[in-house]
Amino acid sequence: MAVAARREPERDSRFWLALVLGVAGPTVWAAAQIADNWNASLSATLWVGVAAGMIVFADTALINRQAWRLAPLLVPYLFIWGLFGWAFSSVPVVPVNEPAATWLGIHIAVAVLTLGLLTVAAVGALASYIQTRALKAKRRGWLSNRLPAAAESDRLSANLLIIAEIILAIGVLTGMVLERAATGRLLVADHKTMMILSAFVIIALLLLGRRLLGVPGQVVARIVLLAYLLVVLGYFGVKFVHQMPII
Repeated sequence: MAVAARREPERDSRFWLALVLGVAGPTVWAAAQIADNWNASLSATLWVGVAAGMIVFADTALINRQAWRLAPLLVPYLFIWGLFGWAFSSVPVVPVNEPAATWLGIHIAVAVLTLGLLTVAAVGALASYIQTRALKAKRRGWLSNRLPAAAESDRLSANLLIIAEIILAIGVLTGMVLERAATGRLLVADHKTMMILSAFVIIALLLLGRRLLGVPGQVVARIVLLAYLLVVLGYFGVKFVHQMPII
């Protein structure tokens, strides 16, 4: 964050060094928590989410020459996730026992990748919203001077959403396989399932609307953030309600 907040931030060696450290830290810590076996504790899930977000961001920054400018929004956001992960570290570990271990591994990998992609896509949508507001107000501030241009942020977010939607579809299918093995049913209408499915439908309609109707950028940003909120609530909110002793 400090490197991206420099007076004249650049995509230089200092940025890449800071990014490597930013990826390595949460990735090593998350791996240490799930080294023996995957567990569904809130703390472990949060740290895995931080690692996924940083890994996807690093890959995106390598491919897209403007994506690195999302750091002033993304890094503080994921830092807050890390603080919550640390705060909830005392919550008991929840072991995961599934009859279809291979499918479980695929499902977890798909879910983690989806979360990372949607995190960076949502930050890109937020950057587009901030830049559009700054243009309309004809007033640029510290943050808007560091973020990618509105059009670039919007394009980056859309590309990540397309990939995330494809992978999310795989996640839904693998989740159905696991549910079938565990209960004999393809779907259970619990809170997590309904939120994830709602997000999937919203993103699909959004992508279709962008292509056919040319939905305005600020509307797109709001819808992306809504879909992302549903995913975050599905992954983390349900765990919080189920695992916190005070609930």
